[in-house]
Amino acid sequence: MSNRHLARSVAMQALYQWDFKGRPSAILPIIVDQTIAECGEGTDENKLFITSLVNGVVDNLEAIDEKIRVFAPKWPLESMAIVERNILRIATYEMFFTAETPGKVAINEAIEIAKTFGGPTSGKFVNGILGAMFTKEEKTKEVSA
Repeated sequence: MSNRHLARSVAMQALYQWDFKGRPSAILPIIVDQTIAECGEGTDENKLFITSLVNGVVDNLEAIDEKIRVFAPKWPLESMAIVERNILRIATYEMFFTAETPGKVAINEAIEIAKTFGGPTSGKFVNGILGAMFTKEEKTKEVSA
């Protein structure tokens, strides 16, 4: 497993716990540190990346959730499985709020994490929403160019 893939998995697990506990911002750093410690080898050198993903999602949560709502109108965010919701949040953050990760990489990583941590159809669910976002973004770029 690549270091960045592992880091995204750890970030998703930390966001899962944070979301499950009602999104308490005061204990988020503790959740991140505990999740990194629990996941063990390979996570310490990616602590900065993990923390930047988690903080980026939390700092942009309202805009990220709105983008997901637009592309998943039949699935209310509150009704989504917590795992899928947070996988979508991380990928949306990477696709639209950072220039570091290409969109296709963010989508592929999200699909793989969904297959690992989600249910039997999680990969397809995540792919459908993120694929629609990516396609719309690419069409918007073409029109602007």
